[in-house]
Amino acid sequence: MQIKEITELIEKKNAKLATLLCHHNADPDAVCAAFALSRLLQKTHPQLETEIAAAQGPSHLSKHLLNHLPAKLTKSPRIENADILILLDTNTIQQLDDWANRIKTANAPLIVIDHHASHPETEKLATLCVADENAASTCEIIYKFYQDLQLTPTPEAAKALFLGIAFDTRHFVLAKSTTFKTIADLIAAGVNVEESLSLLSLPMEESERIARLKAARRVKLLKVDGWIVAFSHVSAYQASAARALISLGAHVAVVAGQKGDTLRISLRATSDFYKKTNVHLGRDIAKPLGDYLQGMGGGHSVSAGVNGVGDVETGLKRCLRLLKEKLGAS
Repeated sequence: MQIKEITELIEKKNAKLATLLCHHNADPDAVCAAFALSRLLQKTHPQLETEIAAAQGPSHLSKHLLNHLPAKLTKSPRIENADILILLDTNTIQQLDDWANRIKTANAPLIVIDHHASHPETEKLATLCVADENAASTCEIIYKFYQDLQLTPTPEAAKALFLGIAFDTRHFVLAKSTTFKTIADLIAAGVNVEESLSLLSLPMEESERIARLKAARRVKLLKVDGWIVAFSHVSAYQASAARALISLGAHVAVVAGQKGDTLRISLRATSDFYKKTNVHLGRDIAKPLGDYLQGMGGGHSVSAGVNGVGDVETGLKRCLRLLKEKLGAS
């Protein structure tokens, strides 16, 4: 029971402050998982103060959801003063941007909770890693914690878990049988499905629309072992642009963005691509690509990201080489 290990660590440290950290531009799964976990920890340890923070703040959609949840994020997490540090939906500390070095030098034990493949460098830093790739979202892992402790989430925590799961499964398109069992429990805990799902329908900002269209205009298409791979670059919204290219018909989409020497790359693939090739974007492509770019990369089977140093052309060329190697293409 992994939640028991977490609670035992809190008790061993006689912890007074737990700092919960989410990746940059934190999506609803990350933010909602952090909120639901904070509520759980406050119930099991009333003396424990919790704070939630996201590097560079939450995403636009997450900000919208936070208006409908009793949750607040701090812009200045007390990393050095925390007794416990918890990373949620964040499998590499590079996803914390400027906070990464503070995490490395902090004295508090580090707990990582994620539904992506765990990263070796993060495993070295972590006191405890809870990585479950069978979970469709990090929120599902947090709900399992409630189940293991035989606790029912409050209506607010249940709503947060529902929103995080709905977002990360693309409104249940990627859901598994266990996901639907969890959803049924959350509805029983007080979730209004129609109202909650409506919160995830947010008009797209003009800047994001433009980024998607620019990515489509700049796209370079290649066929690798019969699969259509789309490469592009935009200065922002790389993940959104990659999703858009998949929607347009690509089997794999790779979108890079460069600011100074910093390079970010988002990768997306169809579930069919993963099922038929067994190429795991996080493990097989993003991880070695991050190492090559002197940074970090990771993610799950059809969605991954890389942070590193270099230029767009170098990053995309290396990504193509890795894909060809994994697919056995020349």
